[in-house]
Amino acid sequence: MTKHIIHTNLAPEAIGPYSQAVEVDGFIYTSGQIGLDPESGEMVEGLENQAHRVMKNVMAILKAASSSNDEIIKTLIFLRNIEDFAVVNEIYASYLNEPYPARSAIEISKMPKDALVEIEVIAKKEA
Repeated sequence: MTKHIIHTNLAPEAIGPYSQAVEVDGFIYTSGQIGLDPESGEMVEGLENQAHRVMKNVMAILKAASSSNDEIIKTLIFLRNIEDFAVVNEIYASYLNEPYPARSAIEISKMPKDALVEIEVIAKKEA
């Protein structure tokens, strides 16, 4: 098994001992993305802005990995408040096309940088 590390300046730098994403055997595994602006390194304000920024960060990483939103197989959404699911789900869906990937969504009590939403994906590399 050979791991290929994925990195782009169009998504936030890792803030710990991890990579933005790793590609193994044609599959891309992203680290969880929060609403950090890649230019400033600061968290954007508000749930909607964070959800859009998260998806933009995910899309930038997938592009750097020669993949796209159409290649996403599975997503995992972490929410600080599950009551925010409908808002985040609408924004999330606006970045995807049918057929949609498998998805899980869970509430957790605390995320890095006090994020309100975090999303990680598994995708395949475009042929």
